[in-house]
Amino acid sequence: MNVTLHKRPRSRRQDWALRRERISEINVTPFVDVLLVLLVIFIVAAPLLSVGVPVNLPETAARPLQSEPEEPVTLTVLADGSVMLMSEPINREELIPKLNAVMGERESDKIYIRGDRDARYEYLMQIMGALGKAGYRNLGLVTEDGGPALDGVETPNQG
Repeated sequence: MNVTLHKRPRSRRQDWALRRERISEINVTPFVDVLLVLLVIFIVAAPLLSVGVPVNLPETAARPLQSEPEEPVTLTVLADGSVMLMSEPINREELIPKLNAVMGERESDKIYIRGDRDARYEYLMQIMGALGKAGYRNLGLVTEDGGPALDGVETPNQG
C-alpha cells in the first residue's frame, strides 16, 4: 500500500521563511580574520612607535616628568660628541638653524637634552651654550631614575 502525498506548492513568503530559518548562525570567520590582521599590524607597528636614539643615560634621584601633549623636541649628545635632533643626525654647525625651523612650528619652547653618560662634559656645555646664545632658555636634561639621592640614605641601586 503505497501512499504518496503531493506537496502543495509553497508561496514566496514560505520560501523566505524557510531560508531565514536555515541561516540562523552568525559567520564569525571574517570577524576573526580582521582581528588577526589588526593584531599583526599592531605587533609590527608597536616597536616603531618608540622613536629615539639609544643613549646610555645617567641615573639620578629625580622623579619622572608628566607627559606633554605634543612630542617634545629632544637633542641627543652621543658619547663621541655627535648630535642628533629628534632622531636625525645633524652637524653642529646646522643645529641652531634647524632647531629654529622646528621650534617655529611648536607651541612649547621646551627642549630636552639627552646626554650619554660617557659623553664628555665639554660636549654638553657647548650645546647648552649655543642654545642659550640663540635664546633658548627652557632646557631640560633627561636622565634615568634610580640614581643616588645624595641625602645620606643608601638606595638599592647604589650597592
